[in-house]
Amino acid sequence: MKKIFILTGEPSGDKLASSVISKLKSSNQEVEYLSVGGSNLKKLGINSIFNLEDITYLGFTSVIMNIFKIRRKINQTVKEIIKFSPDILFSVDSPDFTLRVAEKVKNINNNIKTIHYVAPQVWIWRKNRVKKIKKFIDHMLLLFNFEKKYFDKENIKNTFVGHPLIEIKKNNKTKIDNLIPKNKKIISLFPGSRKSETQILLPILISFIELMNKQHKDFFFYFHATDDNKNSVLNTIKKKNIQNIDVISDENIKSEILSKSIFAVSKSGTVSLQICNAKIPSIIIYKLSFINFMIFKLMVNVKFANIINIINNREVIPELLQKDCNAEEIYKTVIYFLKHPELIKQQLNECNKTLEGIRSKTLSSDESLVVLSDYLSS
Repeated sequence: MKKIFILTGEPSGDKLASSVISKLKSSNQEVEYLSVGGSNLKKLGINSIFNLEDITYLGFTSVIMNIFKIRRKINQTVKEIIKFSPDILFSVDSPDFTLRVAEKVKNINNNIKTIHYVAPQVWIWRKNRVKKIKKFIDHMLLLFNFEKKYFDKENIKNTFVGHPLIEIKKNNKTKIDNLIPKNKKIISLFPGSRKSETQILLPILISFIELMNKQHKDFFFYFHATDDNKNSVLNTIKKKNIQNIDVISDENIKSEILSKSIFAVSKSGTVSLQICNAKIPSIIIYKLSFINFMIFKLMVNVKFANIINIINNREVIPELLQKDCNAEEIYKTVIYFLKHPELIKQQLNECNKTLEGIRSKTLSSDESLVVLSDYLSS
C-alpha cells in the first residue's frame, strides 16, 4: 500500500489539502495517510500527529519568542515522517514550517518524493529561496501562472494548477433564508484564521460594528471563521452583548452569506480573492507590531499587501494597514463606499478584469490530483 504524509501549517492549508485528498481517496482506496493537519483532514479520517494550533504563529517577533518550540515541532515532524516512511510528502503552503520540514526529510531519505502546493511568494520577498528549494522539492504546484518563470529558471518541475478561491464553481446553493434577519443589509467580516490574527483584528472589527450601530440600524454583521477558531471568536463577541452579529464556519453557508453581502472587510490574504470572485466590494485591513512591520517592510519587494493591488501595481482595493487599521478609519471608508455606488462599480469591474487574467480553466484540486496520482503510480 502506498503512503502519503500531508503537511500543513495553518487552517487554510488544511482546507486546500483536504480538497485534493478527498478526491484522491475517492479515486484510489489503496493509500495510507498521516498528517499535520486540522479539522478538514480530520473529517476525511486522517489523523494528525499534533494540534495544528501548536505551529500557527503570526509575525517575526512571535516566531522568535517561540523559536525553540517551533524547532522542536519541526524535528518532531521530521522524525514522524521518517518513521511513517511515505512515498510522497505532500506539503501545503506555510513555507517557513513546511519547507523546512521537507528539506530535512529529503536530506535523510531522498527516496521520498516531495510535492509542494502553493509556492512561496518569491515574487514578493526572498527570491533567492528558489535556488535552495530546487535541492529538496521534486514538484511545485503553482496558484498563479506568472509564478512559472521563477521556477522554470531553476529547472524546478512545476504545474500551474490555478487558485481554488477564484474558480467558477457549480451552483450548489445552500438555503440560508432562516439565518438572515429580515430588512437587514449584510456586511461580511474576515478577521483571519490564525489565533494571533484574530486577537489583533477582532477587537478592532467589534469596535467598528459599535460605531456602525450608533449611526445605522439596518446592518447585520457576519464573522467568517474556521471550525478551529469559531468558538474563540464567539466567546469574544458574547462578552460585548451586541445583537446584530453572528459567526459562521460552514463553508457552504459562508459562501452564501458572502454572496448576499453588500460589503466585506477582510484581513489581508488570499481570502480577498474569494471576495472578489463573489463580486462583493471590500476593503483590506491588517496590523502587526511596529517591529514586525518594519522588518516586513525591509524584506518585501512590493508596495501593497493585497494580491489584486500587487498585480495592478496600484490600490484597486483600499488597504488600511497599521495605524490606519482602526475602527474609525474602517467606519469612514466603508460608509464612503456605500454612499458612492460608482466607486463600488469601478472596484468590481477592475477586480473582475484582474481575476480573468489569472483564472485557471480547470479546478485546482483536479490538476493537483493528476500530479499526485502520477507520482503514486511511478
